[in-house]
Formats: sequence, C-alpha cells, structure tokens
Amino acid sequence: MSVTSRYRDAWESFWNEAPEGQGAVFWDAEPILTAGRHLAHFEPHLTDPGLPMIDLGCGNGTQTRYFADRFPHVVGADLSAAALDHARHADPAGQAAYRQLDAADKAEAETLHAELGDANVYVRGVLHQCEPDDRQPLADALAALLGERGRAFLVEPSQAAKTVLMGLAQGPEGPPAKLAPVLRHGLTPGAVPDEAVPEYLRAAGLTVLASGELPLITTEYTPDGTRIELPSTWVVVGHTRS
Repeated sequence: MSVTSRYRDAWESFWNEAPEGQGAVFWDAEPILTAGRHLAHFEPHLTDPGLPMIDLGCGNGTQTRYFADRFPHVVGADLSAAALDHARHADPAGQAAYRQLDAADKAEAETLHAELGDANVYVRGVLHQCEPDDRQPLADALAALLGERGRAFLVEPSQAAKTVLMGLAQGPEGPPAKLAPVLRHGLTPGAVPDEAVPEYLRAAGLTVLASGELPLITTEYTPDGTRIELPSTWVVVGHTRS
C-alpha cells in the first residue's frame, strides 16, 4: 500500500511554495525545543545508539541535522522530493543522507532496512497527518525499519491540539501566517484518538516501552506574542524480543 496521489501532491505543493530557511514553516521550531527535548526521553531506551538514525518525515531537515551532530549515521526520509530539496540545500556539508520514502509502503521500508540494517527512528507529527487508511501501514513500515534492535520515538499532537488549531484557524483575523499555508494545501491535521496511536503500534508487533506528554512547540505566535504550543503525546516502541 502507498499514499494517495492527492496526499503526495499536497505535500509537494506545500514544500514547493515554502520559503527557505529554518523556522519558515509552522512546525519547524528550533531543535533545542523539539528533538532535543524528545531525545532526553528517547536515548535511555536505545539498545544500540550506534545504529543508523532515521528522521522519518524529515521535511526541510532541521531536526535531521541536529541528530547528525549526535549520531554517526543519520538519514532524513520524506515523501516529498521538494522537502528533500530544502533539506539538502540547508545541509551543504552533507552531514546527513536524504532519502525519498513513502512511509505507508512497507515494501519501501523493507528495501531501506535491507540497505541500512536495523535502525532507530524519530517520528514527529507524521501519523496524525496520514489519511486514516495509511496509519496502520505506516506503523507496519516503522516496525520493518526497526528490525530486531531498533527503537522508535513517536510524538503526535493529542486530541486537545485540534481544538487549539481550530481556534487559531477561526480567529477574527484568520489563521496565523504560518498556519495558513498548511490549511490551504489541505494538510489539516486529522483527529487521531489518543488511545489509537499505541494500538496501531501494537498491531504492528511493537511494544510500548515508555510514554508521556510534552508541548509540541511551533514557530508561530499569538497576537500578544505568546509562542503557540500544541498538546502532544509521545511513545517509545520497539520489538521486545531483541
């Protein structure tokens, strides 16, 4: 199974229009506020930190480059070729490798696993953007990437985040400038029930090793200058037979 052409086209058009530079899109917050906070919860569960690290849904690679400073082999993977163009442009030294990947296609994940071997995987806000029929295939593909020894960290906006986003979109002045393109390209976050996330992962044969809640930091601010944060939940998963 792979994603629909509508979904793929929506991401291509979004990234083709997105400005260059870190922080130009809604979710592209500084790594110290995003991947850095997440890594503090992820690293204690890594059985082998020397495995390749895959930033799944890497976008323009801001978090990927952060990982590349901390792990020996980092791969930024994304559905969108335009997103990967942004990532490569922002990484002229080639700190990380970049790979186009349909994360809802288990066969593509198995091909990448055959090349890299077992990997650790970071997934920030990807599952909730998937169409409903793609969510279980994405979890299945994630399990294929991990193999026996890998661990994954997934962080997703919680159900409460949808209320925050709807309030922002329906404000008297319209949605904030960085949220507007997300909505215009049809990338409105889906409502994934909080309890469904671990169920997708368990159905893929993975075990939840840790979980918690953290604010998901954005690059946008309210009119009074307050940074917009979305409620989110995170889990660490892996194959426990390893």
